Amino acid sequence: ANQCRQIGLAVINYESAHGEFPPGWMVNDQSSLSGWSWASIVLPFLEQENLSDQIDFRQPVENNTFVINEVLPVFLCPSDPASDIVDLESNVNVVGSGGGSGTTTQSSASAPLSVARNNYSGVFGTLDVNEDPEEGNGTFFADSEIGFRQIRDGSSNTMMIGERRNDLGAVTWSGAIAGVPEPFARIVGVADLTPNANEERFETFRSYHPGGINVTLADGSTQFINDNIDEVTFRGFASIAGGEVLSLN
Repeated sequence: ANQCRQIGLAVINYESAHGEFPPGWMVNDQSSLSGWSWASIVLPFLEQENLSDQIDFRQPVENNTFVINEVLPVFLCPSDPASDIVDLESNVNVVGSGGGSGTTTQSSASAPLSVARNNYSGVFGTLDVNEDPEEGNGTFFADSEIGFRQIRDGSSNTMMIGERRNDLGAVTWSGAIAGVPEPFARIVGVADLTPNANEERFETFRSYHPGGINVTLADGSTQFINDNIDEVTFRGFASIAGGEVLSLN
């Protein structure tokens, strides 16, 4: 819950500074729709200015291997037993930053790409993120420009950040990486199933906490959503302008 609170505050402070929330991810490759994520964009608001300064947001995510495997405790839920750094199968050649030395490293095609994991995803909404990553009905999607004015359901009725487990695949904070399976679902989640649903899908919201997941609403409050929440209600909390009348009670 504390991690959710910190991340939510960072996103809201970003909105205060820029007039809108960060995009779900900044598309810098139109062919793959890949790019740096909302979480990487708010790094300065999480006291990670030095790390943010090392990112060239115009470059593909996979080109900065020194940054994307940086483990940040604020993005890690202590209950998740997954390794802090995970390998993604990649089918692209990667040129990466070697850090302070300025050297580069080259990985071969299909070689694993190491990334730091994350347990907190922006809410894409209830639609299929792989089908149309630029048309989410939640707070975060490709090149999204959502501010409080677009959240017509009300900020206290809209889920902004939710917990994700890494057992069905690695969730990352850095961005949508070209050439890896399901790149978009690694940075945003979809609320088409209730929390911890028996039907296990990679893109859904799940946690290791007994009985539910922690979420941050767009008003900055942190809530624990029970696994037994009605599916229609949960889906309503994931959209920004569905017109639903909702209550967490």
